[in-house]
Amino acid sequence: MKSIQMKFVLFIVVYIALILLVSCSNQLTSMTNKEVKYLIGVSQPNLIEPWRVVMNDEIKQYADTYSDLRVIFTDGGNDSKQQEEDLYKLMGFGIDILIVSLDDPILLTPTIAKIYSKIPVIVLGRGVTGYDYTLYIGTDNRLIGSKAAEYAKQLLGTEDNRIVEILGLQGSPTVEERSEGFREALLDRPDIAITQSIYADWQRDKSEDELTSSLETETDIDLIFAHNDAMALGASLALKNKGLSGVKIIGVDGVKGENGGLNLVKDGTLIGTFTSPTGGGEAIRYALDILNKEKGIPKKIILRSHQITGGNINVYEEMQSSAQRKPIRLITEAEPIKIGFAQVGVEGGWRLAHTNSVITAAKEEGIELLYENAFLQQDKQIEIIRKFIASKVDFIVFSPVVKTGWDEVLQEAKLAGIPVILSDREVKVSDDSLWTSYIGSDFVEEGRRSARWLIQEMKDVTEPVNIVELQGTKGSDPAVGRKQGFEEIINNELDYSIVQSLQGDFTIETGKQLMLEALANYGSDIDVVYSHNDDMALGAVEAIEQYGLKPGKDIKIISIDATRAALKALGIGKLSFVVECNPLLGPQLMKAVKDYMAGKELPMKIITSEGVFTQETAKRALATWEY
Repeated sequence: MKSIQMKFVLFIVVYIALILLVSCSNQLTSMTNKEVKYLIGVSQPNLIEPWRVVMNDEIKQYADTYSDLRVIFTDGGNDSKQQEEDLYKLMGFGIDILIVSLDDPILLTPTIAKIYSKIPVIVLGRGVTGYDYTLYIGTDNRLIGSKAAEYAKQLLGTEDNRIVEILGLQGSPTVEERSEGFREALLDRPDIAITQSIYADWQRDKSEDELTSSLETETDIDLIFAHNDAMALGASLALKNKGLSGVKIIGVDGVKGENGGLNLVKDGTLIGTFTSPTGGGEAIRYALDILNKEKGIPKKIILRSHQITGGNINVYEEMQSSAQRKPIRLITEAEPIKIGFAQVGVEGGWRLAHTNSVITAAKEEGIELLYENAFLQQDKQIEIIRKFIASKVDFIVFSPVVKTGWDEVLQEAKLAGIPVILSDREVKVSDDSLWTSYIGSDFVEEGRRSARWLIQEMKDVTEPVNIVELQGTKGSDPAVGRKQGFEEIINNELDYSIVQSLQGDFTIETGKQLMLEALANYGSDIDVVYSHNDDMALGAVEAIEQYGLKPGKDIKIISIDATRAALKALGIGKLSFVVECNPLLGPQLMKAVKDYMAGKELPMKIITSEGVFTQETAKRALATWEY
C-alpha cells in the first residue's frame, strides 16, 4: 500500500513539474518571439572588484533602455576555468553576441577565438592577445602607467625614493602595458627605484597578504603604485596593520562605491587614482550596431582616462553627474560645420586615398572643408593650423608629420576653444587633453601581425632568418609603431634578426634606393624585407629585380597599407604578405565631428578594423578594392 502511495505521490510531482516546464517553455517562446530581438551574454571573471560591479551596472542600465534586448550575466567566481565553462554555457543559451572581460588572457584567448568564429565578440576592459574579436573597448594602459609615473615624480622629492609596484595577473596585456608605461616614464629619474613588484591578481585580499609578507623584511617604502584600486586598498590595509604611515598610494580605476577609487581618494586612503572607464554603456551601443550590421564598426575604442586627486575630485564628480553636454551650436545650411584639414603630404597612393576620402565625406555631409597640404614639412603644418585658428573653424583635423613638437600650437587651439582630431597619426604631447580624439590604425598591432605571419611562414626553416627593415619617415607615428610591434614579436625568436634597418620616407624612390644599399651589403643572404608601407615595398621589388633576384621567392617581402598596386604585386607573387592600413577614414571622421557638435563625448581613440592578405585573398579582394 505504501509503495502504491509513494508511486502516486511521485506521479503527481512529475506531472506538476512537466506542467511547469511546459508553461515556462511557452512563456520563454512567447517572450522570444514577441519581445526579445537580441540576446546578449556578459561574462565576468569575478564580481569582487568594484570596477566590475560598476561595469555590470552600466551594461544593465543601458540595456534596460531597449525593450527588445535581454542580457544574461555570468560570474566566474575568480576562477578562469569556471569562466571558460560560463562562456560555453552562454553559447548554449543561444546568445547573439558576447561581451567578455578577462583576467587570464593566456588561458581564455583560444576559447574567445573559437566563439568569435561563430558570433560577434566584444572584449571589454582587459583584453585578449591576438586579433580574434569583433571589437575591443578599453583604455590606453601604457598611457595610464606613464601618467601614474609622472604623478609619482611630482609627489616624490629628489632624495633616494623607493616604489613598490603591485600588479594584476601575470601575463595579462593590461598588466604588461601599464607596467611598461610606468617604468619607461621613470627612466629620467635615477633617484627613483622600483624595489619590488608584487603580482596580486587584481584582488584586494591577495594584495594585502602579499604586501604584509613583504613588510616583514622591508618597510622602507615611499610610494606604492597599484594597477587597480582594489589592490591599492589592500596595500593600505597592510600598511595600517603594520603601523606604517606616510606612504603615498596611487591606484587605477576611479569608480564610485564604498570601496571605489573615488571614495578612497576622498577619505585620503589614496593620494590619487586614474580612471579606467568600464565601457559598459559603449558596449551595449556598439553591440546593437554590430547586430544591426551597421557600417564602419571600428576594431578598438579607447576611452579617455582622467587623473583624480583630492584637489580635483569634486570638479570631476560634478562633471560626471551633470547631464549630457548640450550641442555646441545649431547646424544650418547658412552656417555649416567648418573643418580645417591640414594634410601631412602626398607620399603615395595611400595618402591620396586618405585625402580623397576626407574631402568626399565632408561634401556628402554638407560640411565645409578648408584643405591645405604641408608637403611633409612640420613648420608648414604648424603654420596651416595657426591659419585655421585665426579663421575660427569649428574643428581642426590633421595628420602630423612627426609625433613631437606640437604642444605650443595645440595649446593655442585649446585656448581658442577649437577641438582637434588626429587623423591617421598620433602625437606625443605633455597634456593629452590638447587633442580630442584620434581616428586611425593601430600601428603597433600592424607590426605585430607582420611578425606573427613571418614566424608562422618560416616555422620549418632551420637556418637563421635575416631581415632588412625599411622604415617610414623618422619620428612619424606609423614608423615608430610598426617598428615597435614587429620587434616586440621578433625579439622572442632566437633565429630571427634584423641585419639592417634603414630610414626611409614612405616613397617608392627611397624604397628602391635603400634596398639597393641593403643588397650591396648582404646580397642573397637577405631572407626577408619588412617594409613600413607599400610604396617602399614596391621600390624594393624593383631593386631586387635589378639585382637579379626574384622578389617574393628569393626574398620574402612583407608590406603594410594594402593599396591596389600592392595587392596586384601580391597576387602575382612579387610580395609575400600585406597588412591592411585603411585610409578611408573620412566617413568615421565626419561622424565624430557631428557627434561632438551634437553634444556627445568622443572616445580618446577610434581604431579602424583592418585585414591581412596572402596571395590568394589578394586576388579575391582586388575585384572590389577601393584604393
